[in-house]
Amino acid sequence: MNTTFVLGGELEVGRLGFGAMRIVERPEEAGAVLRRALELGVTLVDTADVYGAGRSEELIAESLHPYPDGLVIATKGGLGYGFQERIRDARPERLRQACEESLRRLRLERIDLYQLHRHDPEVPIEESVGALEELRREGKIRLVGLSNVSASQLRRAQGAARIASVQNEYNRGLLTSEAVLEACEAEGIAFFPWRPLGEALGAPEDELRWLLGRSPVMLPIPGTSSVAHLEQNMRAVAD
Repeated sequence: MNTTFVLGGELEVGRLGFGAMRIVERPEEAGAVLRRALELGVTLVDTADVYGAGRSEELIAESLHPYPDGLVIATKGGLGYGFQERIRDARPERLRQACEESLRRLRLERIDLYQLHRHDPEVPIEESVGALEELRREGKIRLVGLSNVSASQLRRAQGAARIASVQNEYNRGLLTSEAVLEACEAEGIAFFPWRPLGEALGAPEDELRWLLGRSPVMLPIPGTSSVAHLEQNMRAVAD
């Protein structure tokens, strides 16, 4: 089994990443968890502006900046949080603002992978993804990704930008994104399964090994606020 994947044909990452949603639950432990993740070989950290209303991104920067060579930071925009009126907001002007805010919180000049968090039903997905493509051409984003999309939405988005990744809910007990996974595998697009452990049908490392064996484009990003849980997850790629 290959333990690495070349994201977007440009960035080599380990196939088991780290999802940073839960570090906001115990912010005092976030630094220890993130640094231990890197010690154990994690080279991809995934977050979003909505996680803790930006706090997850801030904790990543506080804990890991200046970032070591080879570490890929991925984040997302397109969902409202705080006092915003719209639950989904993927208007081009909002995505541009969200990207600028994430750059500031993460202390980056360019985000390695920026993902549309969820399709906004009031905005054609081509417009939202087109805005991300503009940001890529301006040098603020390196790669464009999607989250929570159908196979048809993926195809439409590909008309506006080269898509490097898709992040959908997927685990042994929930296979509703099978068609999306198959499309990603056919085209070499990374597939990040969120909630990869599902209902904890087995030990975390066993569930993650199942996912890694399911497809060569599968890159699980389990998240935790505990060093002990992190170490258990990382056994999935231990020799």
